Amino acid sequence: MTDSPATDPGTDFAPFILANTEIVAPPLVPELRLRLATEIVPIWQATEAVLEQLNVAPPYWAFCWPGGQALARYLLDHPELIQRRRVLDFAAGSGVVAIAADRTGALATANDVDAMALAAIGLNAQLNAATVEADGNDLLAGPADRWDLILAGDVCYERDMAERVWAWLRRAAQAGVEVLLADPGRSYLPTAGLQRLADYTVPTSLDLEDRTHKETTIWRVL
Repeated sequence: MTDSPATDPGTDFAPFILANTEIVAPPLVPELRLRLATEIVPIWQATEAVLEQLNVAPPYWAFCWPGGQALARYLLDHPELIQRRRVLDFAAGSGVVAIAADRTGALATANDVDAMALAAIGLNAQLNAATVEADGNDLLAGPADRWDLILAGDVCYERDMAERVWAWLRRAAQAGVEVLLADPGRSYLPTAGLQRLADYTVPTSLDLEDRTHKETTIWRVL
């Protein structure tokens, strides 16, 4: 998640999303369906074309990143962990983690400051007959104890953002919230305060990553 420009709350992003994505099953969670970009360059160029008109952020929501896939897989494989719990998918992107949480019986909220991501989350939730509450607020300056479980995938790729997110996640953990962080070896993953829970090999595109598979770890924040 990155800070995104302000957008008109009345903007309908659905036509753009429908025109620039296809319904795809992410490789690690094939039981789910998401509207994703199957080619990198066209959607990036399309987003740049509307950037000045609609003030949209780059289309990170259009890809199912390794951290999100790993968290979704972990939830689907361990449904007993989250049934009827209040679950936050932080920096949700496509919403894959929130959708998996809903499928396993959680009360799921997907948070992202990108308005187009929120629209994509709504479309993806409909595809999967999932009930997901969308939240577009910047949560990092507020309380971190509103949920029973916070899930964050692939949020340690940028130094300043990783530091802000890490401080917020640690506050949540210290307040008694269970916090799970999935990371495929990004540069700014903290080196302490984490407990390893599971490892996944996530198929990835060379257009997005530096290899065809990323070893991705689920961590509990202590």
